[in-house]
Amino acid sequence: MSTRDRTVTALGLGGVAAFQLALALGAPWGRASYGGQHEGVLPRRLRWVSAGATVVYAGVAVTVASERTPPRVRRGVLTAVAGLMSVAVVPNAMSRSALERAIWTPASGALAYAAWRARGSAGE
Repeated sequence: MSTRDRTVTALGLGGVAAFQLALALGAPWGRASYGGQHEGVLPRRLRWVSAGATVVYAGVAVTVASERTPPRVRRGVLTAVAGLMSVAVVPNAMSRSALERAIWTPASGALAYAAWRARGSAGE
């Protein structure tokens, strides 16, 4: 494993953060998120949830990528990301939204795999 695995994970988390930020700012991507139950722009409540998710995903991406993060902390964060993304595959695969299933099922699986691989290079 190499720092490349960490970089891939951090970039993937950054992509999720960017998607959540776009939702929070009013991108009309409701069919690709939150079960696909909202056509177009999300309701205000979910936009606030996306704003919070943006902060969390961006913070985790920085934690994973930063050389200043202690290896033990980084490994714990990567383990949590791998677990969370593994679990996220299930509801994304079960979504009523074909668009959400098509985008977020493989994205969650890929992030889970990348984070799990990156655990091996957490100390590099």
